[in-house]
Amino acid sequence: MALRYLKGVSTLKLDVDKCIGCGMCVEVCPHAVFKLEARKAAILDSDLCMECGACSGNCPVQAITLKKGVGCAAAVITGFLRGTEPDCGCGDGSCC
Repeated sequence: MALRYLKGVSTLKLDVDKCIGCGMCVEVCPHAVFKLEARKAAILDSDLCMECGACSGNCPVQAITLKKGVGCAAAVITGFLRGTEPDCGCGDGSCC
């Protein structure tokens, strides 16, 4: 079973028009978020993304963007490590 984060909160975005199909995102993603289809990258499941930034940092054409180390995934991890409740800073309580 894959580790899933909070549903629908990942900041991961892929600009398929910029993608050159090099496959770096597939190679470096620790949670297998990407696949190559029709010679372009595709997001399999953005809820698997832990927002580490490996994909965006290795994309030679900047087709992938995300807010590295922020968002609810980081809040869940930080809360776990500190022994506290997750707090992503969104303020409205809708995600954490």
